[in-house]
Amino acid sequence: MYVLFEEAGKFLGGRVLSEAESSAQVELESGKRVKVKAAHIVLRFDKPSPSELMAAAQTASAAMDLELAYEFAPEDEFGFGDLAVEYFSKQASLAEQAATLYCLFGAPHYFRRAGKGRFKKAAPEVIAQALLAIEKKKQQVAQVEEWAQQLQNGQCPEPIKEQLYKILFKPDKNGPEYKAVLLAARASQTAPLLLLQRAGAIDSPYQFHWRRFVLENFPKGTGFPALSAPEITEVLPLASVPAFSIDDSQTTEIDDALSVQGLGTASITIGVHIAAPGLAMATGSAIDLVARHRLSTVYMPGQKITMLPDEVVQRYTLAEGRDCPAVSLYVAFDAETLAIQSSETKLERVPIAHNLRHDQLDAVVTAEWLQNPAFESQNTPQAAQNVRAQLSFLYRLAQHLKAQREVVRGKPETFNRPDYNFRLPGCVGEPSGNEQVEISTRQRGAPLDLIVAEAMILANSTWGEWMHQCGVPAIYRSQASLAPGVKVRMGTRALPHAGIGVKSYAWATSPLRRYTDMVNQWQIIACARHGRTAALAAPFKPKDAELFSIISAFDAAYSAYNANQQAMERFWTLKYLQQQGITELDATLFKDGLVRADSLPLVLPVLGAQGLPRGARVRVKLGTIDEIALDVSGTVVARLDADAATGEASKPEPDDDDEPMAGPISIAVDVNESLPEAGAETVANAAG
Repeated sequence: MYVLFEEAGKFLGGRVLSEAESSAQVELESGKRVKVKAAHIVLRFDKPSPSELMAAAQTASAAMDLELAYEFAPEDEFGFGDLAVEYFSKQASLAEQAATLYCLFGAPHYFRRAGKGRFKKAAPEVIAQALLAIEKKKQQVAQVEEWAQQLQNGQCPEPIKEQLYKILFKPDKNGPEYKAVLLAARASQTAPLLLLQRAGAIDSPYQFHWRRFVLENFPKGTGFPALSAPEITEVLPLASVPAFSIDDSQTTEIDDALSVQGLGTASITIGVHIAAPGLAMATGSAIDLVARHRLSTVYMPGQKITMLPDEVVQRYTLAEGRDCPAVSLYVAFDAETLAIQSSETKLERVPIAHNLRHDQLDAVVTAEWLQNPAFESQNTPQAAQNVRAQLSFLYRLAQHLKAQREVVRGKPETFNRPDYNFRLPGCVGEPSGNEQVEISTRQRGAPLDLIVAEAMILANSTWGEWMHQCGVPAIYRSQASLAPGVKVRMGTRALPHAGIGVKSYAWATSPLRRYTDMVNQWQIIACARHGRTAALAAPFKPKDAELFSIISAFDAAYSAYNANQQAMERFWTLKYLQQQGITELDATLFKDGLVRADSLPLVLPVLGAQGLPRGARVRVKLGTIDEIALDVSGTVVARLDADAATGEASKPEPDDDDEPMAGPISIAVDVNESLPEAGAETVANAAG
């Protein structure tokens, strides 16, 4: 005896070998033996063979009229044999019965299943909706096929162009636009991105990179909800000394300022004054939620996405001509030995006398200008002259502090490569990607940079240790050693930072730009108000799970923002090559066929470098630039260093990065306007 049975939505047939009350052992025509539940058996027969029956049933089923079958079907629940009698005849054959079963089983929009071989008619309105959906799906399939064909022919349908960035970066995999791209890519055996490029869908490489970043990190857009900056209602004393800030001209979030008191006496006190949004903003407030979502300001050439709305920033930024609320650290030094005598933290209003700008002063405020009172520079701004004595002492102090850290660090800090500044003159609003770009250089460790960096390191390390002594948890950055591969980590424990050479280190000097600094400022304010009992009043308590959540989120966001900054800087570097008509450049070999351009923030792979030592200087001919892939390669055409003639190996160039970056090697000039490099934390970046 043979049986026809259902398994996993399919009908199979076979010969019964044995049978029990609830199951049967069945041998399929392939020879495979299966155990079939009795409830799954729908037909029993002696002839024809299962394969012949199923073939005949499928042919007859394809010829059946569904609408007619629906009309003939009983109103109540029925078996497939009952409908076979109504549709075919009272003597419906075994094949006709099986055909009816196939027909009913394959039309769930007309007949819903009610048990083994039993069905019930669907309501007319359900059928109408189902038929409409089926027709819509047919039209969608036809549309997908049409769009796919257009893409293969090098044309991009408008609906796909409108959804381009979502298709590429956050696709709706059930959407017809995505399906069309996938179908065309498979049919043409072409990667989707290349397919869309060839079809002319990507008309702006800059927008390609920018939209990708925004979709991944700001899916609701980069705008802010309507927010108002709360007033600082606390009555704060006025500081007795004016302060000045040092930033780049493009900086709007002025977080820090400096002051010097006691010049000419035995004890000199420097003040590090940090903007104090934490005095007004409360944890859990609307502004706090926005800042916690963004976690940091995002920087890139020509634009930035601020952590806080501009109107909020302007309320708390340390703008000149105002008495600004600040969290101030005062550190007293012996005027001769520069030994630290004491430190004190105050919540106060600080008069900001000047907002000094790097780009306006770097050529003037040189080491000679700072160290020799008789030396004069041409066109020195009056603001710089007003604080020349203070800057001179701060530079002397910065050199001393740096030397002390280098003793702890175990080796000197070296700055072998220049910083790079990107400017898009005349660009207002979001860049289009076609602007003229200017790239300028300046050696790292310039006097003003050093002054700011060392002052911020002093504040961050002092406050970090102070919060630890008060029993208040904070967000720290630590590095166990300078051994290769040992990275900077974030945590809530006050651990040493070997890379900087300090006992503990907590970012706290940029609360307008980094959420970790805002969190630490709240904790510092609690210490300033309550001292040793601050742990009871601080917003975040010891072992607070929320702190770990903030650290995790910040780490992820900061890495994404840093990667975007590097990608955008690489884009504009490649654009600069095109605009300046640069086809060859001088470079230095530093690892595995990679060279670093001598005068541009560019790392690229080259051919012809085999056998050359690390540090060899070469002339490289550039290949084709791909602005989408941010790719350019080169070929070594000449050896430039003196060792080329003798064949002797060059001494490797010192390098302060453990690993090369995939993108451009670049750090912005202003330590307060840049993200840290991946893989290494330089002092200036750490201090920011």
